[in-house]
Amino acid sequence: MGEQRQVELSIETLTHGGRGLGFCDGKAVFVPLTAPGDRVLARVCQEKKRYCSAELIEILEPSDLRQTPPCPRFGDCGGCQWQHLSYQQQLAWKERIYFDLLGRSGLATNGQLQAIMPAPQQFHYRNRVQFKCRMTADGFVIGFYRAGQHFVVDTECCLLLMPAVQRILTLLRCTMERAPRPDAVPQVDVTCGDDDAVQLVVHLLPDAVMAMRPWLQDLARQHDLTLSLQVGRKDSLRRIHGGSDQVLNLPSSGVSLRVRAGGFAQINPQQNRVLVETVCRLAGLNGSERVLDLFCGAGNFSLPLARNARWVDGVEAFAPAIEDACHNAVANGIDNVAFHAEDATEAIARLWTKEDYDLVVLDPPRSGCYAVIGELVRRRPARIIYVSCDPATLARDLHPLMGGGYRLVVSQPCDMFPQTWHVESVCLLQRS
Repeated sequence: MGEQRQVELSIETLTHGGRGLGFCDGKAVFVPLTAPGDRVLARVCQEKKRYCSAELIEILEPSDLRQTPPCPRFGDCGGCQWQHLSYQQQLAWKERIYFDLLGRSGLATNGQLQAIMPAPQQFHYRNRVQFKCRMTADGFVIGFYRAGQHFVVDTECCLLLMPAVQRILTLLRCTMERAPRPDAVPQVDVTCGDDDAVQLVVHLLPDAVMAMRPWLQDLARQHDLTLSLQVGRKDSLRRIHGGSDQVLNLPSSGVSLRVRAGGFAQINPQQNRVLVETVCRLAGLNGSERVLDLFCGAGNFSLPLARNARWVDGVEAFAPAIEDACHNAVANGIDNVAFHAEDATEAIARLWTKEDYDLVVLDPPRSGCYAVIGELVRRRPARIIYVSCDPATLARDLHPLMGGGYRLVVSQPCDMFPQTWHVESVCLLQRS
């Protein structure tokens, strides 16, 4: 099976990463945009010793599981992978893949794995997005990258966006071509809060700041937008108009969060509230516990947990997020919490010298937190709650924990990202 060779195969299952899996001449072949039961013609684009990656050319015999994708850009735009499956099928496959990743490696049994929590909205749930931009001979193009490429797919409407964010996409499509230097805008970040107030971060090339700044300020003034500019790394981000921050409400704990431009918050606010409630329920605090919340952001878990804890320390390396967390603690009248702008492993070494923690909460980025795990095995807190957005790195990180004296009590997957293969989850571990 040589490179660029065309092959026919039947898709047998879906895998972590969203691709379909079939076999040709005994070798596994991964094909995106396929469904179990499809008979397809595919082109091999990368061949390894044990598997091949291929691209779909034609569906020869469609699976009964297929549906017509509602978005006309599906398959070209890389934002979604599973619009060709019904939502019930998406949930079933996410749950199956998640269970397989944790069960196959001996990390979990059926009794510990809970049914996936579905999202209340299959579309229009995203309150935060990065639009990719490019100036072409045919005009200004804004949208999303094609899967695996830096080609910008021109997008008029995205079905995942909340209405307030979609309005900004429409505005930018209509106006940016008239800007002094549209060629100098590679990306625009758009965020809206629960109050529908919109924040923009426009990424600019350095030589275009003088020309673009007054034009962008005027655009923000006309449309009542909070606008920041970023020239290079995140620490270059500067607000140039408006005073609104993203506002996220967590009604179950009576907490309201402010997150400024550049800070991290979950893209699905409805499911984030479910996630926070799940963490608080699994924590089961009675007012006597000391809690360490690593990768705490603006206090998404720290502040609700503090309502029922003796003390909470929140740790986050991004200093502006810690400033937001401190503001949020004061604004919500929560005084049994402290926030620390530092690396997680360094914070453990510094904070743990005073008194043991009863509970550690982990909410790391997609890359996981393998370095932190070793410190926790050595310190041995009574319980750990691990919030993960990637089952593969979760499984990797759970191995040393469970080999170091912890048992998995419960693992709860949650669908934070309908129409994609991604799965969020919460795991509670207890020291044996």
